[in-house]
Amino acid sequence: MAGSNHGHTPAAWTGVIIAVIGFCVSGAFMVMASPLGFWAGMVIVVLGGVVGMAMRAAGLGKQKAAPRTHQVASASAES
Repeated sequence: MAGSNHGHTPAAWTGVIIAVIGFCVSGAFMVMASPLGFWAGMVIVVLGGVVGMAMRAAGLGKQKAAPRTHQVASASAES
């Protein structure tokens, strides 16, 4: 897993941090029995995902590897 560099990007870190904050807010308001605060926390969680995807679209996420192509031997190399 460490060799794949999965999730080590500014987009991933920002999205996860915002989502964790949203879970904390939601959990605190659940204990305080405040449905409005709970749903506000859930909105923050979703916002973390949206921010992460927007940052990825802006180029701050993991770049996709170029597709691997097969090498085809040329006709002169075969003879």
